[in-house]
Amino acid sequence: MFYREAGQYSTSYAQDRQLLTLRQDRLGMLVMLAVGLVGIPLFASDYWLSAILIPWLVLALVALGQNILMGYAGQLSLGSAGFMAAGAFACYNLILRVPDIPFLAAVLLSGLIAAAVGILFGLPSLRIRGLYLAVATLASQFFIVWALDKFGWFKNYDTSGIINAQAIVIFGHTMASPAQKYLVVFAIVAVLTLLAANMARGSTGRGWRAVRDMDVAAEAMGLSLLRTKLQAFAISSFYCGVGGALFLFAYLQTAEPAAFSIDLSFRILFMVIIGGLGTILGPFLGSAFILLLPIFLNIFFHAVFGRAVDATITSALEQVIFGVLIIMFLIFEPLGLARLWQVTKERLRLWPFKY
Repeated sequence: MFYREAGQYSTSYAQDRQLLTLRQDRLGMLVMLAVGLVGIPLFASDYWLSAILIPWLVLALVALGQNILMGYAGQLSLGSAGFMAAGAFACYNLILRVPDIPFLAAVLLSGLIAAAVGILFGLPSLRIRGLYLAVATLASQFFIVWALDKFGWFKNYDTSGIINAQAIVIFGHTMASPAQKYLVVFAIVAVLTLLAANMARGSTGRGWRAVRDMDVAAEAMGLSLLRTKLQAFAISSFYCGVGGALFLFAYLQTAEPAAFSIDLSFRILFMVIIGGLGTILGPFLGSAFILLLPIFLNIFFHAVFGRAVDATITSALEQVIFGVLIIMFLIFEPLGLARLWQVTKERLRLWPFKY
């Protein structure tokens, strides 16, 4: 009833290939953009903006880059947090050492630097695959964090080993409030998400999926494995590098190399798997699941038990329930939250009829 396609016809190839073919999807996208650009900055509190929404958008962007590599190109990787660290420290040093460089240019260059690092560590993918490739990318995680911690130049020779992010200045205006930082992050994430969606549905995405499904057949059909795999590593690392820069400047403010540990890489991996491999929507849903569910569980237990139960017990119970929910979800819906949304849309197209 809500997703009826009757009366919506494509009369040209351009209309048939557009990103959102249904009128309902285009209207829904406009509503989401209006809420994200106007509604949330006006009505959301500083806590929600700085502690929940900004990290959700940033980690969703990083998970999107990870999903390009894993979900579309089929290359296992465990080094996303390391590429985030490369982007974060690159952006810090660019602003520190290049006079009057614009913030957006520094973020773009930090993504390109992370992409170059990703290409370097993506070279083993030409010879190895599967878990062996995951171990190779895991080495990149440890090496990047070690290099940033070992050489003082990256941290401006700070004795504490901690860097303090500079102010976000765009067109001469300092973005200091949580709402302003949120708008910067929202705009960058929206643009990069649109680019990822267009790459995924075009010839680039078809090349990634061919390599993922059967790389030998793809090479026999004339597809260059060297170019396709390294392209996936470069674009994925670019997204992680931009996400790392935003993670430092809009969320953490201060950081050390240890902040981008292997634990963060595994969290991003879980976001991709739970959200749905090979989808654009999946990283956003998976990031919301990983970040928001523990908060909702905490609020629920405090409302139900209050101070009647020790806080350590409720905290442990929250972690147990959170883990059980992840396991149950992966058992009953291994294709992720994006698949649930797709099934819901299909049912809306038929409701109230069964067939």
